[in-house]
Amino acid sequence: MSIFTSNDKCNLYYKDWGQGIPIIFSHGWPLNSDMWDYQMYFFANQGYRSIAFDRRGFGRSEQPWFGYDYNTFSDDIYCLIEHLKLSKVMLVGFSMGTGDVLRYISRYGTNKVEKLVLLGTITPMVIKNKNNPNGIDKSVFDIIKLELLKDRPQFIKEFAKNFYGNIVSDGIIIQTLNIALLASLKATIDCVTSFSETNFYYDLSTINIPTLIIHGSNDKILPYEFTSKLTHKLIYNSKLKLYEHGPHGFVFTHQDQLKEDIISFLRE
Repeated sequence: MSIFTSNDKCNLYYKDWGQGIPIIFSHGWPLNSDMWDYQMYFFANQGYRSIAFDRRGFGRSEQPWFGYDYNTFSDDIYCLIEHLKLSKVMLVGFSMGTGDVLRYISRYGTNKVEKLVLLGTITPMVIKNKNNPNGIDKSVFDIIKLELLKDRPQFIKEFAKNFYGNIVSDGIIIQTLNIALLASLKATIDCVTSFSETNFYYDLSTINIPTLIIHGSNDKILPYEFTSKLTHKLIYNSKLKLYEHGPHGFVFTHQDQLKEDIISFLRE
């Protein structure tokens, strides 16, 4: 397997398809890099280098007990870029993965990154508090963690229905469950805390490269109004697209439209 090593000596899996301008894909929760296969195949065939990694604790990567925070996740992306000696990268993050790529830029800058794509964002902040009054109550995420501890397979199965808006095949639902169950339970639970409670307002203020933001209009997981709509306002000169009837998992349900929009953005 293709492996790179993190700063804390954790072995992390990645896939690297094709040649050309590199695109790094950061996956959402509770998935792994396999969620990107259709996109990666397309871009590799279009003359781009498609790279995706399994976040620590997920998929084929090592499962440490600690390190499920966004500073560490951004360090992991840094190590991947250094390991492959990449430059002129386009970073693509989906859902939880939007935090990874934003935190990477806010900590490491854009010397090696030229463009940014944010899909179904968790930014600027998910949880409701005095500084984020339109977010989601913490109690919702406390219940999610309890359900994961009680019956993770059943929770993921039900979660997938909302994730895809009940408009994908049974096969995609089965694949989603299989992918999710490869992750460690510790990582799955800790990441609920990380993606729901991390504040990305400062990270967004550091973005100074062309940025494309896409969200589904029918997202029941992370509604557009307090995520991508606000993110668009906070990233200067960013572009925003709203996919009509798109659920949170529009990477699957609107994959052809997504391919066209990303490749058009790449070629600008």
